[in-house]
Amino acid sequence: MQKNKSLKGRTLYIPQMSYVGARCVAAAFNSLGFDARPSPDSDSRTLELARKYLSGDECLPEAVTLGNFLKVTEMPDYDPDKTAFFMPTSNGPCRFGHYLPLACKVFQQRGEDVLLFSPSSSSGYENIGEEANDLLRTTWRGVLCSDILRKLQLKTRPYEREKGSTDRVFHKSLDRVCEAISIQNVSHKIRLKKILAALMHSRDEFRAVKVDKTRKKLLIGIVGEIYCRLNDFSNDFIINKIEQLGGEVWMSDVSEWVFYTNDEERVRLIRQGKRFSGQMLNCLVRQKILKKDEKALLSLFKDDFIGYEEPHHVLEILDRSQPYLPRDGSHGEMVMSAGKTVWYYEKGASGVIDISPFTCMNGIITEAVYPKLSRELGGFPIRVFYFDGNIADLESDLEIFMELARNFADRNSSLKVSEQELVL
Repeated sequence: MQKNKSLKGRTLYIPQMSYVGARCVAAAFNSLGFDARPSPDSDSRTLELARKYLSGDECLPEAVTLGNFLKVTEMPDYDPDKTAFFMPTSNGPCRFGHYLPLACKVFQQRGEDVLLFSPSSSSGYENIGEEANDLLRTTWRGVLCSDILRKLQLKTRPYEREKGSTDRVFHKSLDRVCEAISIQNVSHKIRLKKILAALMHSRDEFRAVKVDKTRKKLLIGIVGEIYCRLNDFSNDFIINKIEQLGGEVWMSDVSEWVFYTNDEERVRLIRQGKRFSGQMLNCLVRQKILKKDEKALLSLFKDDFIGYEEPHHVLEILDRSQPYLPRDGSHGEMVMSAGKTVWYYEKGASGVIDISPFTCMNGIITEAVYPKLSRELGGFPIRVFYFDGNIADLESDLEIFMELARNFADRNSSLKVSEQELVL
């Protein structure tokens, strides 16, 4: 992050890990008066631009993120002195920690004085100022809204009678919710009321979409690397293809990752002997606030998400991962993917697809434990799909997986009928 540079007077571009997520995060920045918007949509030009600067060791999300930043530089009104890119970072073995240094290097080579904005608690959020806590709270609510709207879209679209009706409601709802998130100069209480009103309106519009629930669909859980599973371009629009093959997708939320990282902080503080400390108090208070907002927003959808309930606590996922990838020895998305796979099985899914970038450590490790997990769940279909940005014959592999899921669903249904007959 460049020192002594302000976001004021700059347009801030938010990476499209997902379009809905980028829109909601941009709205959170807008609520503080910043000019924020999603980065451009991904296409073949995205990778063409990025690969001019890549060595080949980078993962697909890194290439897509950089390429879309570079697409901004091709806009007619592009001015590096008035441009900023939102680029969080992290420590650890994941290549995510390399995104920011690479972007900085590329723009230095180009001689362009853009701002690579990477706020963190260690820097005191100096580029945001005193409004940092307000931004974090509003951004969290934006994340929750994006999860909710995505879930409504995915559980409605496979059953729509009129093709395209769900997506029309989805985009109208997204505009409405982002307008509520981006309201300026109001308290968190008032903003929450506005967001709830927007979500209620959207909920009612989704309920009004004409659907045909007589058509049986295969419920397919989606886990894996968070960027690749959420970014349609990166996963070759696999969600749409699953739906075309008779499936309904249940996508792992972004919010569960936030809960996981917060709980990891709690565990780390205990290991460091800081069970009773100011840091632990902050961690617990943050967890309480996160859950409070989640409860408030989800309260509108009790009837809509029956059968699609998420765990009450992230420990429910971690406990299910324990026999295969215990959190003490494994960390990150691999642990969450293994635990969430078991969760989907218990909720009646017919199979799980793990979406990962090619050579991703998380995908490689989970793929090693999935055969055992599948056997212990009675042959539950689990498949890792890797993506590297090259055109592949995804359809044939996906058709095979969906057939396995269909056979599992039929066999499982027969077993349930037999069990009922025994009881009778």
